Amino acid sequence: MIQSIAHVTVYVLNQDEALEFYRDKLGFEVGSDFTVDGGFRWLTVFAKAQPDLELVLAEPKEGPMFTKDAAEKIRALVADGAFGAGVFETDNCQKTYEELVAKGVEFTHPPTEQFYGIEALGVDNSGNWFSLTERAK
Repeated sequence: MIQSIAHVTVYVLNQDEALEFYRDKLGFEVGSDFTVDGGFRWLTVFAKAQPDLELVLAEPKEGPMFTKDAAEKIRALVADGAFGAGVFETDNCQKTYEELVAKGVEFTHPPTEQFYGIEALGVDNSGNWFSLTERAK
C-alpha cells in the first residue's frame, strides 16, 4: 500500500538556474544533488517546514526517460508557461509576496482575496507558474 508522496517533478530549463531560484529566492533547502551514469542529474529541493516532500528539478533531455523529440516538446511547453509548480502555502501572503518581489521573483497577479484565502500567482525562472496562498481562516 502507498504510504505517502515523497517526490514531485517540476520540469525546468536549466537546473543550475532553477536551483538558484528555488534555494536563493524561494528559500527551499537542497535535498539531493548528484549525477548518475549517463549524466542524469538528480536535484531535489524542499520547503524547510516539509522536508518529507521534495521537488525534483528535472531538466528534460534525451535519454532513458525521453526521446529527443519528447524532451524538446516538454522544454517548449515549460518555456510557454504551460506547467505549474504547485501551490506554496504561507501564513501571510502579502508579506511573503513583498519579500519575494524584493528578491526579484516575478508575479502575474498580486495577492487577491479568494473564497479559499489570499492568493498571488508567480512564475519561476523557467516559466512554471505557482500559487502563493494563505488559507482562509
